[in-house]
Amino acid sequence: MDRYDTLARLEKAAARIKQVSLSEMFLADAKRVDRLSHRMDGLLVDFSKQKLDGEALGVLLDFAKERGIADFLQKMNAGEAVNPTEGRAAQHMALRAELGQERFALGQNVSDQIAANLTRMQNLCDEIRVGKFTGASGQKITDIVHIGIGGSHLGPELVLQALHNSADLGLKVHFVANIDPAEINDALAGLDPASTLVLVVSKSFSTVETLTNARVARDWLRSGIGESAIAMQVFAVSARADRAVEFGIDPAHVFEFADWVGGRFSLWSAVGLSAMASLGVDVWKEFLTGARAMDAHVLQTPMAQNLPALSALISFWNLNFLQMPGRAVIPYSARMGLLPNWMQQLVMESNGKGVQANGAPVQFTAAPTIFGDVGTNAQHAFFQALHQGPEPVPVDFIGIIQDAENAPEQHRTLLANMLAQSSALMVGQTDQQNPHKNFTGDRPSTSILLDALSPYHLGSLLAFYEHETVILAQLCSINPFDQWGVELGKVLAVKMEQRLAGSAPSGQDASSENLLDEINKRPNDGAE
Repeated sequence: MDRYDTLARLEKAAARIKQVSLSEMFLADAKRVDRLSHRMDGLLVDFSKQKLDGEALGVLLDFAKERGIADFLQKMNAGEAVNPTEGRAAQHMALRAELGQERFALGQNVSDQIAANLTRMQNLCDEIRVGKFTGASGQKITDIVHIGIGGSHLGPELVLQALHNSADLGLKVHFVANIDPAEINDALAGLDPASTLVLVVSKSFSTVETLTNARVARDWLRSGIGESAIAMQVFAVSARADRAVEFGIDPAHVFEFADWVGGRFSLWSAVGLSAMASLGVDVWKEFLTGARAMDAHVLQTPMAQNLPALSALISFWNLNFLQMPGRAVIPYSARMGLLPNWMQQLVMESNGKGVQANGAPVQFTAAPTIFGDVGTNAQHAFFQALHQGPEPVPVDFIGIIQDAENAPEQHRTLLANMLAQSSALMVGQTDQQNPHKNFTGDRPSTSILLDALSPYHLGSLLAFYEHETVILAQLCSINPFDQWGVELGKVLAVKMEQRLAGSAPSGQDASSENLLDEINKRPNDGAE
C-alpha cells in the first residue's frame, strides 16, 4: 500500500475520532480495556484512555510496517550504523545483554569490551564498599561526588532516588551538574576530602560545566589532602581517555564510554558507576536484567502487542493527527520524582529535530513538550490547566502497586488519587448552573502500573521509554542519536564569557550587548 494512502487514511481516521468522545468509545466497545491493555513481567500499560479505536490503531500499525520499524530495531540490535549523521551504531542494548552473548558495533565484536568494563566496575564497587579501596590517607570511602550533566547524571541520580529502599546504601552520592557554583559548593560542604571519591563523567571530556566543576573538586582534594589525592581519588568515565589523563586522572582510573552509546542512552554503561557503588553489584545486575527483558520484548513481540511500539504510535498520533503538542509525565511515587526530567532529556534532545535523517525538512513532529512532577504535588500545581485549559495534554500516569514505605493507608490514598485524576480527565463533568465548574473531559492518558519499584521493574520502565523514543523517531524519519542543536549555544557562551571578562570586542546582537553592558557595570564579586 502506498505511504500517502496510509497518511490519507490516518487523516480520515483522525477527523472521525475527533467527533467521538472517549466515553462513547468505551460504550461502543465492551472489550476496549482488554484490547488496549498489555502486560509484561509485572508491568501493566493501559492505553484504553487514549483517543483512538481499533480502526485507527490498525492504520497506525500499517504505517509502522511501512516505516520498517521492526527491521530498524533488528538493525540497531545488530550494531549497524543507525546513527547516520555521525556514522555510528547505537548499541545501548548491548550494555545490558547477557554476558557471553556476542554483540557487534559496525561489524566489530564488542562483547569482550563490554564484559571487561563491567568486571572493572564490579571490582571497584565491591572494593569500595568493603573498604579495600581507600583514599590517599588510607580512609574508607564514604561519599562519591558525581560530576556530569545531562545524560551523564540524570540517569544515575534517578536510579539512586528510585531504588533508595532496594539496598543498604553503601555510599552517599552527591550529584553536581550545573555550572552555578552553588551546586558544587553545596555538594562539597561537610564532606571529608580523605573519604571522598570524585567521579567525572563526560563522553567528550570537554563539557564546560563538567570540567569547571571537576577543577573545583580537584582543587578541594588537593588543598585538603595533597597532590596524592588526585591520583588516588579522582576517576573518570569518558570516550576520550587522553583528555581525562591530560586533566590529571590516572589512566587506570578511566572507564570507557564507547562512541556507539549515545549520552542519553548511557545509564547502563560506566556512567552508572556511582549508582552501582551505592546500591551494590547485585542490585545493579537486577536493574540490567529488567532492561534486558524489555529489550527482548521490543525485539520479539508483534507490533500490535509491543508496548514501546504502541506507546510510540500513540505519541505520533497525538502529536501529528490530533494536534496535541504537549505530554505530562506524572509518577505517583516521590522516589521517581526525577523521571519527568530524565524523560525531557531523553525525548526532547533525541527527537527535537527540524530535519529528517536525510537532511530534508521534517514532515512530522517527533518531540512533544514534556513536563511533569510527582503526584499528588502536580495536582496542586498545573492540573487545573490539564482539566480545564483549552488545549488537551496527554498524560502518562505511573503508579506502584506495592507499598514500600510501610504506610498502607497513605499509599492507598496515593493510588486513589492517580486513578481519580485519569478518570476525571476522561469523563469530565457538566454543571448547567456554573460554567466555571464544567470539565469537558475527553482528555487522553496512559496508565502504567508497576508491581513494585524494584530494580527489575525500574530497568524495564526506563528501557520502555528508551525504545518508545527511538521508534517515534523512526516513524518521523529522524535520527534520535545526535544532538547538534545543543552546540550553537555552547559556542556563543564562550564569546559571551570573553565579553564579560573584557577580553573580546562587542559584536553580539543588540539585546545581548545591552545585557552584557548592564552586567559589566555592576560588581560581580559579591561586593555591594
